[in-house]
Amino acid sequence: MIRRLHGTFFLVLLLFIPSCEEKAKQQSTVHKYTNALANETSPYLLQHAHNPVNWRPWSQEALDEAKKENKLVLVSIGYSSCHWCHVMEEETFEDEEVAKIMNENFISIKVDREERPDIDNIYQTFVRLIDSNSGWPLNVITLPNGKPLYGNTYHTRDQWMQVLSKVSDMYKNDPKKAAEYSDMVAQGIQEVNLIQPSTDFALLNKDALHKSVESWKPFWDLEWGGDQGAQKFMIPVNLNFLMDYALLADDDLVKAHVKNTLDKIISGGIYDHIGGGFFRYSTDARWKVPHFEKMLYDNAQALSLYSKAFAVYNELEYRDKVLETIAFLEREMKHPEGGYYAAMDADSEGEEGKFYIWGEEELKSVLDEDFELFAKYYNIKLEDAWEDDIYVLHKLMKDADFSKENDVSRSVLNSAKKSWKKRLLEARGQRIRPNLDDKIITSWNALLINGFVDAYKAFGQKEHLEKAKAIFKFLMEKSYQNGKLVHSYKEGGRHISGFLEDYAFLADASLNLYGVTLDNSYLDFAQTLMEKAQGQFSDEASGMYHYNKTNELIARIIKTDDGVSPSPNAVMAHNLFVLGHLLYDTDFLEKSKSMLSAMIPSVGESAPSYSKWNTLLLHNTYPFYEIAVVGKSALPLVNNLNQKPIPNTLIVGSLSKSDLPLFKDRYKEDSTFIYVCQNSTCKLPVKTVDEAMVQLRDF
Repeated sequence: MIRRLHGTFFLVLLLFIPSCEEKAKQQSTVHKYTNALANETSPYLLQHAHNPVNWRPWSQEALDEAKKENKLVLVSIGYSSCHWCHVMEEETFEDEEVAKIMNENFISIKVDREERPDIDNIYQTFVRLIDSNSGWPLNVITLPNGKPLYGNTYHTRDQWMQVLSKVSDMYKNDPKKAAEYSDMVAQGIQEVNLIQPSTDFALLNKDALHKSVESWKPFWDLEWGGDQGAQKFMIPVNLNFLMDYALLADDDLVKAHVKNTLDKIISGGIYDHIGGGFFRYSTDARWKVPHFEKMLYDNAQALSLYSKAFAVYNELEYRDKVLETIAFLEREMKHPEGGYYAAMDADSEGEEGKFYIWGEEELKSVLDEDFELFAKYYNIKLEDAWEDDIYVLHKLMKDADFSKENDVSRSVLNSAKKSWKKRLLEARGQRIRPNLDDKIITSWNALLINGFVDAYKAFGQKEHLEKAKAIFKFLMEKSYQNGKLVHSYKEGGRHISGFLEDYAFLADASLNLYGVTLDNSYLDFAQTLMEKAQGQFSDEASGMYHYNKTNELIARIIKTDDGVSPSPNAVMAHNLFVLGHLLYDTDFLEKSKSMLSAMIPSVGESAPSYSKWNTLLLHNTYPFYEIAVVGKSALPLVNNLNQKPIPNTLIVGSLSKSDLPLFKDRYKEDSTFIYVCQNSTCKLPVKTVDEAMVQLRDF
């Protein structure tokens, strides 16, 4: 649990207003104001380049200037598709009176949290420590050394002017007290990252795993899926873990809850029923009205989640949503050379969701005689309107039930749905589109490699594998420079060094590609990335890994909890586990276990924040199998095995002789064999997948 800090210097002035989305404004060629952000390439920073505020990007020079002039530093963090960032810009940062106060009393710095997640992590940790909610825009006031005094999210114009005045006055009146408070805060941030190392592997037991899940269950929304709350995020890492847990623990409640959640998500407005793809989160408990930005990391992980769910639940609609989401990514978010962009904005023409919502008369105009059935299917009735006869498309029943209730065959309904989507997508294409954040973020593209690979595993369509390989090739050409990863790529942009998540996620994706291609170059590259991560990010005291390489910030973050994407430390531990089994490397396995055992107290206290660790706990508490397929015909057998829901199993193959321990001395020129193994002990080789499945059941 995060230790809380309380200080009289901190100003708790505001109520939190939920996290944000932002819009890039159409800008004229003549501007009254231009600040230092005009030289940046980040879409978010460029959005603020013509504010009257003298914004500058994060740099040591800016902090040095604050020290020289004895000014406080104002750090404002957001991202290009953040709605509430746009709102605060329009209400506050474009206001000349506000800008005058900021320019006279502060050094003002804008940070794109997608370019500098390390800075964002530091100050989000601070805001959580002082009992405030975190989110974006994040506005923090610090001393010239970067140690924070005040932090909160969205502010109205008047609230912001109050904050500026009070913090500035208190700093001028009592700088010693300010320094003491900021030192205490910085120490608190550092202490959050104190992980007690452990080699007590007795902690890794089924009882700890079951207690973790049981402590989570009371917080589930068994009617609408997900966790209880006024807002809902999809959180694929949670659902992936729970799916595996349900199968291994034979827990029907968990299995039903996951399926209900998956069904409710794709029925709700958080899914784009016309264009495909998932919005960031729902503003209500029923998944109905989203915040309308589309993030690459959400859609990448959704591909993996629903591909896996298709194998587990055999639900054809899950496959359809994967294919529709892939079509959206190809149409809207793909760089011409192969990488994928970061995000699509929530706003267009100054209104949130305007690109995606519909009025009844517009729907009638486009659909004509088909409107009546469409309206029943997507609940186009006044009591279900978002506001003022404006609708977010969502459905309340499964297609089989809808067909029966409305006396329409499934084939007729499916044909109608295709027609509706085609016509409405064409109509929507005439609208002014949301802006696109065209950064190509390495870690997020690595998640998408996994998404395409997992779709290939589930459906066997080679085009999905080719898309995954194309992203990998793009990253090798654009984002891997002189043996080092960059965090984000943009032609002519500033290329910031890669963070732990870039190395961990891309190593994971490389291992996943190796598993389906049997190409040793992917395995070799994963090992290379892991070696580099070990050398650049390792923290000897905790046995974990720092988020960034340098000590330039006020603390070094060790991120162990999951957020909207999995913990990079948990992914590192997974990679070590997989490599340990592939290479029979006991040091890797010991390292992975040590990292996991250190996290057991956190896993027990807050299961939904540590699902990636819980998945690793599954690997260590239930039998974990290696299935090695060796021979010239290995690839189709590997593909067949991958289409089956087999948790806790590493499936690999070799088409030729190999010195890897799983394959050594097992290659036969004239035959292909499947070896089912556990902890280096293998059953007799078999030739068919059916025989291998019997061996798995009887191991």
